[in-house]
Amino acid sequence: MKLLRFWQLFWGAFIGIGAYWGAAMMFIDPTGKMWGMEALLPMLQQLPFADFFFQNFIWSGIALFIVNGLTNTISFFLLKKRHRYGTLSGILCGLILIIWIIAEFFIFGFNFLSDIYLAFGILQAGNGLILIKKEKETQTQNF
Repeated sequence: MKLLRFWQLFWGAFIGIGAYWGAAMMFIDPTGKMWGMEALLPMLQQLPFADFFFQNFIWSGIALFIVNGLTNTISFFLLKKRHRYGTLSGILCGLILIIWIIAEFFIFGFNFLSDIYLAFGILQAGNGLILIKKEKETQTQNF
């Protein structure tokens, strides 16, 4: 169970830090040119409310920061403190990442980085499901 907990903490930290880094990139250069992301902006501008949200990457960065950064950070600390909802929060973070990446597939199509992060989301959610099952087995044995 220690190894499962380690991996759940790892995924929360890794994905959270990755989200903060991605958001920082979008804040530093909202045009995306510095990072080679400028080709993605026209695809975002086909979405509803594009006139307000997708003239640059600022709103995308804010969404990434909150949806994948803050949630994984909160989950990490809940897991670290062995809070009763820690493992569940890790599962939810994995599911959120899976949904995020599926939305990216609809907007941008398949690409290597999104494929990798889809795998990370599956690993995070799957690891959490196994961990929560083991935790319940341990609780049952203690009664």
